[in-house]
Amino acid sequence: MIKSTYVKSKQHYKVSFELPEDRVGQDRDVRVLGNFNDWNWENGLQLKAGKSGYSGSTTLPAGHYQFRYLVDGDQWHNDDHAEAYADSGHGTTNCCFSLEQVEEPKKTVKKAPAKAKKAPAKAKSAGSTIQAADSAAATKPVVTPKKTAAAKKTTAKASKTKGDDLKKIEGIGPKIAGLLNEAGIHTYSDLAKAEEKQLADVLQKAGARFRLAKHDTWQEQARLAADGKTEELKALQGHLKGGRK
Repeated sequence: MIKSTYVKSKQHYKVSFELPEDRVGQDRDVRVLGNFNDWNWENGLQLKAGKSGYSGSTTLPAGHYQFRYLVDGDQWHNDDHAEAYADSGHGTTNCCFSLEQVEEPKKTVKKAPAKAKKAPAKAKSAGSTIQAADSAAATKPVVTPKKTAAAKKTTAKASKTKGDDLKKIEGIGPKIAGLLNEAGIHTYSDLAKAEEKQLADVLQKAGARFRLAKHDTWQEQARLAADGKTEELKALQGHLKGGRK
C-alpha cells in the first residue's frame, strides 16, 4: 500500500510504503526499489517489520515513479493497491504512482488602510442623520432567496452522480477512477456495463505509463460489487495481482 502527503515546508512529498507480513513471512529483508533509487539493492528503501507488516517512508519531489518490493535480494513482489501497472520490458510488471506538482499561492502585500477624514463640525447633524439611517437599515431582516427550480435540479444531479468508490476495484487507483468519472462511469453498475473500447480509451487518455495496464477483470469485479456479493468479490481479488488473474 502506498500513501503520500505533501510537506509544504520542504516542497516534497512524504511517501509511505507498506507490505503485509502474510505476503512474505517473518524476519525478511524487504526493500523498495524503483526509478527513484536506480533499482539498486544497496540504495533501496529498507522497510521495518511491525505488527501489520513491513513499512517505511521516504521523501520525493513531484513526478512519475515506478517501483517493486524486493525480498532478501531475490524475490520480487508488487503492491496490490498501486495506482497503475506498467510493463518493465523484462517480462515483469512494475507498480506506478504519481506525485502532482503543487502550485504555491503567490503572496499578496496588504496595503495599509487610508486614514478616515474627520467630518467638519457643521456637518455633524447631517452625519448623525446618515448614521441613524444606516442603523435602521442594519436592523432590517435579511431575506435569503429561495433556490430556484433550476438550482434544485443542479443540486440533485450532483448528488446523483456522486457514485461508488471505484478504487475498491482491484487495479483501479485514484488517477484511473477520476478518468472513469470523466467518461461518465460513476457506479459499479456503470463499470460493469462499460464497453471494452470505452475502458481502453480511458487508459489511452491516462498517458503512456497507464497504457499497458489491463482492465480484464474490472467489469467482473464491478458486477459482484454492484450485486452486493462482498465475499465473492474478496475471493476473486485474493487471486488477482494489480487487477490481473
